[in-house]
Amino acid sequence: MAKMKLWNIRSERNITTRELANLSGISKSEINNIENERYSPRLSQLEKLAAALDMGIVDLFDSEYKYAPK
Repeated sequence: MAKMKLWNIRSERNITTRELANLSGISKSEINNIENERYSPRLSQLEKLAAALDMGIVDLFDSEYKYAPK
């Protein structure tokens, strides 16, 4: 099962919820709900978060199926 790594990424980069909200245009409460797995983010939210953190959408998740087998 895929696990969202948003909190870990944000913490490693010392970015506050408020800063990420400003960068992404997503409210602090929505970011908090996503980090605490209260609901799954929409694709448009994932795109905004990935862009704000300068990474790919897949990098926001941890999963054993993240990459296709070779």
